[in-house]
Amino acid sequence: MGGLKKPKTATPTGGSEKEIRIVTRHVFTAADVEKNPRLVKLLYVISLCKDGISEKGLSHLLNHMVSLNAGLGYKFDVIGGVPVSRELMNDLTVLKYTGLVEVLGNRKLRATSAGRELLEKVAPKLQGELEAIKKAFEESWPKVVPIDVEVSLKAQRR
Repeated sequence: MGGLKKPKTATPTGGSEKEIRIVTRHVFTAADVEKNPRLVKLLYVISLCKDGISEKGLSHLLNHMVSLNAGLGYKFDVIGGVPVSRELMNDLTVLKYTGLVEVLGNRKLRATSAGRELLEKVAPKLQGELEAIKKAFEESWPKVVPIDVEVSLKAQRR
């Protein structure tokens, strides 16, 4: 019988409501990075990697350097065999935001020319610490290269 059809209404299934979270962050400049020794040391470690380094490789590298008492100021938690540090991720975000570090196409981090200039300007103040960091880097780097190559190979497949 030809009566009126009831309009179909969309009913939410599963109750998936989206909530917007607003997170405020301090705006950083290169001058702020210059005043923060931990950021300068991180930038220095990244600049020591001539061909760049992946975030995963950097986490492993810094974890090993911290175990050698390099004085970088990061605390790592090992989850599933992978060292994780919230402070490191926040500091990397700051360095990327300020343009002192760039992410290459193969997902590797590299210090930009602005980052190298900042290091040249600040290096005399931290010379003793930077030498200790370089020594720890040279000892730790061979152990991290396979992890970094693995990330490069995965990036090439995609």
